[in-house]
Amino acid sequence: MKISNGLLLWACLALAVPAYGGEEDESGEAHEADPLALDAQRRVALGIEVAPTVRRSLPVEVTAPGEVEVNLYRTAQVTPRIAAQVVARHVQMGQTVKKGEQLVTLSSVAMADAQGELLVADREWARVKKLGRQVVSETRFVEAQVKRQQAYAKVLAYGMTPGQVDRLLAQGDASKATGEFALLAPQDGLVHDDDFAIGELIEPGRVLVRLTDESTLWVEAKLDPAAAEAVQLGNPARISVNGADEFRGKVIQFHHHLDEASRTLVVRIEVQNVDDALHPGQFVDVAIGTGESRPVLAVPREAMLLLQGGPAVFKLEGDDFKPQAVQAGVTRSGWTEVTAGLAEGDRVAVKGAFTLKSLALKSQIGDAD
Repeated sequence: MKISNGLLLWACLALAVPAYGGEEDESGEAHEADPLALDAQRRVALGIEVAPTVRRSLPVEVTAPGEVEVNLYRTAQVTPRIAAQVVARHVQMGQTVKKGEQLVTLSSVAMADAQGELLVADREWARVKKLGRQVVSETRFVEAQVKRQQAYAKVLAYGMTPGQVDRLLAQGDASKATGEFALLAPQDGLVHDDDFAIGELIEPGRVLVRLTDESTLWVEAKLDPAAAEAVQLGNPARISVNGADEFRGKVIQFHHHLDEASRTLVVRIEVQNVDDALHPGQFVDVAIGTGESRPVLAVPREAMLLLQGGPAVFKLEGDDFKPQAVQAGVTRSGWTEVTAGLAEGDRVAVKGAFTLKSLALKSQIGDAD
């Protein structure tokens, strides 16, 4: 069907009015020349290059649908360890933060008690240590030391950082034992989720902020188990979005169970998120290299374009270019496979195909006028 469409397409274009001069027949009547009839000199002037189609060894790939996922190895969840109330928010969803930045300030009665106990234990330990073992008993000395260590460990376990604790102790002010403390970013990343409100009471383990480094993402590709046998760890992969933008990745993991619904094997691919163009939840097309190759008839990717809604090339016959409908296979390494419509050795425009298309369309517009 596509081949016959190509003949129809050529017939339409062949009847078009040209963009360049005309000729006179023996009767003296002027008629227009074919706009796609270009000698070598004219082709050079227009930047059109011609080459014969050849068989090329292209890599064999396994194709499958996939979905973009966050890289869990570069993701962190920030949660409180004790019941607390949200006092202040310091970040919002979509914001990029650095490790150590404040995310949210909480207040807790349990933390206030723990902070007070630490201040008391710290003062007692400082007094006993100053007196020394020559003045106080060994029991009191060890007891004061242990209580201070326990109180220090308790506020850490409740969610304060060593820096926050040291600042509290340096102030030495009991009025500062308010129970407030800030949760800090454990890594650089993007605030992916921040599902909480100021004043909300939060239970231990509730995820307040989810940080993820989206510079590297995962793509989960669902492969037929038989096709997956040709894929190995480390194999290169191409990720395309809507058949356009393409990203490079590599296979890093295989799931060790089949998807219950689709009965497919999920392969995990790591991909560099160039220009932040990929986002978790996107559906993509995946092509995984197998390390093998096979000879196919192929043309440069820029030689193939859409004409009349289908793939086509401009084939040179003598000095005349004719649009030739083809059946296109996959594109790999800048070359597009041609499965029907051309024979080996056919000469086609490998550069300047868009110029030829413009000439043909321009002449069609002139004809319509």
